[in-house]
Amino acid sequence: MTREAARELVRWFLQSQGAGMSAGLNENGLGGAMVGGAQLYFEHHEDTQLLECSALVYRFREDPKPGVVDGFRAEAQEGTDAGGGAVDFEPESKSLFLSRTYAQMPAGSTFSNDMERLMKASLDWGTTVLDRVASRVFGT
Repeated sequence: MTREAARELVRWFLQSQGAGMSAGLNENGLGGAMVGGAQLYFEHHEDTQLLECSALVYRFREDPKPGVVDGFRAEAQEGTDAGGGAVDFEPESKSLFLSRTYAQMPAGSTFSNDMERLMKASLDWGTTVLDRVASRVFGT
């Protein structure tokens, strides 16, 4: 997917969600918005021509304790609904996301449905799943 196609898709989606006159993606191929209580981030990867869409699950203040990120990955492997996304930990921002990528331009309705599923799952993962992972890892 070209950067311009990705920009138009993200712009259209954000406007359809009431985000106003969003540019979609900036000149570096990055964008984001709060939608329905969920934090969404978009990144177009020029080298692979992929659009990565991520919904924030949790932002750590410090590096996560050993086993925490693996605990989230285990949840996904065990079948916990990730809204069609995969567990994605970004060490630079100390943030855990559910992310999915697009190589081809999806239909608008498909993209909207995909993002709604991803956002819903990220909100659930930020509460219920987070508590479950903490209990497993720390025994609390």
